[in-house]
Amino acid sequence: MTRAKKLIRTVHLWLGLISGLLVFIIAITGCIYAFQEEIQNATQPYRFVKKEAAPFLPPSRLQEMADRALPQKHVHAVLYRDSVHAAQVIYYSFEEHYYYFAYVNQYTGQVLKVKDEFADFFRIVLDGHFYLWLPPHIGQPIVASATLVFFVMLVTGIVLWWPKNKNGIRKKFTIKWQAGWRRQNYDLHSVLGFYVSWLALVLVLTGLVWGFVWFRDGVFAIASGGKKFVDYYAPTSDSARAQALPLAAIDLVWLRMVREYPDAEWIEVHPAESATGSIAANANPDADTYWKIDYRYFDQYTLKELPVDHVWNRFEEATAADKLMRMNYDIHVGAIAGLPGKMLAFLVSLTVASLPITGVLVWWGRKKKSKEKNRTLMDEPVTEPLAV
Repeated sequence: MTRAKKLIRTVHLWLGLISGLLVFIIAITGCIYAFQEEIQNATQPYRFVKKEAAPFLPPSRLQEMADRALPQKHVHAVLYRDSVHAAQVIYYSFEEHYYYFAYVNQYTGQVLKVKDEFADFFRIVLDGHFYLWLPPHIGQPIVASATLVFFVMLVTGIVLWWPKNKNGIRKKFTIKWQAGWRRQNYDLHSVLGFYVSWLALVLVLTGLVWGFVWFRDGVFAIASGGKKFVDYYAPTSDSARAQALPLAAIDLVWLRMVREYPDAEWIEVHPAESATGSIAANANPDADTYWKIDYRYFDQYTLKELPVDHVWNRFEEATAADKLMRMNYDIHVGAIAGLPGKMLAFLVSLTVASLPITGVLVWWGRKKKSKEKNRTLMDEPVTEPLAV
């Protein structure tokens, strides 16, 4: 083995031992979260309503009904799906640390369920994936750093796997099930690690987009030809031009969105957050993904549409770089390729979670084998006279 490869193996080993537990937690929580939507739909009947011939109630009416169940809470958004999914009135406050979904029958206004999202199983899993169940300002940098370390481990692992010559390629692609446990474990780590490494790189790179601002900005700059990434902001409304409206502003915006997007699989409206805030609305043509959403913003006093220059704008106005950033979540969870993509992401995450385990066993097995070899040498009888 060359000196360079020995150095790479040492780096791979110690980075693995240091970050193995973190990588396991991040991967296994991602694996568990993969099918959260499908599982919740199958186990939570309040997410659905019986289809009726009646029209949907406007968002102000749904909010009024939900406010009775959650008084003194701040409404973040009202989300309409199709005719059989219950509407959601979403309450969120970062300062007061609450996050509730009120599932409401969009035909009658009946509140079907009030759900504390922070107490939900999959939200707890997601907090582990993002923050290791630590405060975000502590956990997020740790997760991002562990993800960066895992990127180095993937690259060094591919280098270590790469055969010296063509004759060794076939062995590198197969697991010797008839061999002893040490060889089997080594092959599970090496062979499965290689197979999964190329797809795992996609998960890692999309994770780094969230993990580090410098990485996100760098990806956007490369994709856009040097442009600067603009953080999300809501445009401001002009309170000096306030005028009487025939209906609540949020209802008028919702009616406009319903009229302009008759085939949307969801429409969501956000009340203005302040006296100068705007009403945000979005329409999604595919409820299984996020990247095709049309994001719109309206003056809460005049209903004039307000432009933005960040990536969360109208889909038709989004550049290729904007769309790449929009795709980041859908690529990360595999939804960009539909159900097969989510299944693939699940299997990749599960395999990645196994790598720290098999890696530690490889290290432990070699260490034990080395001790056994040394013990055997010490126990061998002396056959040559000692030099004096």
